[in-house]
Amino acid sequence: MSYVTGNTIKELREKKGYTQRQLAEILCVSDKTISKWETGKGLPDVGIIGELASSLGVSLAELLTGEYTENKNRSANMKKMAFYVCPVCGNVIQAAGNGSYSCCGILLPELETEEPDEEHTMQVEVVDGEYFVSIPHEMSKSHYISFLCYATSSCVQTVKLYPEQGAEARFTRRGHGVLYAYCNRHGLYKKLI
Repeated sequence: MSYVTGNTIKELREKKGYTQRQLAEILCVSDKTISKWETGKGLPDVGIIGELASSLGVSLAELLTGEYTENKNRSANMKKMAFYVCPVCGNVIQAAGNGSYSCCGILLPELETEEPDEEHTMQVEVVDGEYFVSIPHEMSKSHYISFLCYATSSCVQTVKLYPEQGAEARFTRRGHGVLYAYCNRHGLYKKLI
C-alpha cells in the first residue's frame, strides 16, 4: 500500500502558497512536524490524513498516490466531454472536463478518440425531428457498442446499449454538437454534427 510522501506534501503546500508554518496552523501541528514530513523524517498520522488532503485541496486518493489532476475546463462546455470506462465492470463515467476517477480500485485514464473505420462510422439521419444515429457494428456479448452520446454546448444525452440489440439511438435535436460512440474492444469514436 502506498502512503503519502514528503515530496507530495511539499509540492502541494507550495502550490497552495502556504508556508510550513501556515499549513501547521491549519492542521494544529508544529511547523517542525511539517518539516519532518517533507524531509522524510516522519509521516503524518493516519488520523490527520483526511484533514491534510482537504487543506491541500486534493482528494485522499490523490494525496496518497501523488497523482493529482487539475480541472482546467472552468467553462464546463458539454462539447468538451471526457469519458472514463472501467475495464473490470464496464462502468461508464462522463464528465464535463478532465478529472481523477477510479472504479474497482483502478485509476481510470481518460479515453482518447480513435479514427473511425468502416465498422465504427456513425450514420446520422433526421427522423421525426430527431437525430437517428446508427452504426454498422456487430452487437455480440464479446464485441459491441457500449453507449452512444450526443453533446451540445449546454446538453448531454446518453443512451446505454447492450449486446444483442441494435447499435442505434434517437436523440432530441439541439443544434450543432458532437456524437460519441464507445466500442468495448476498439475505444471511443466521435463525429461532429
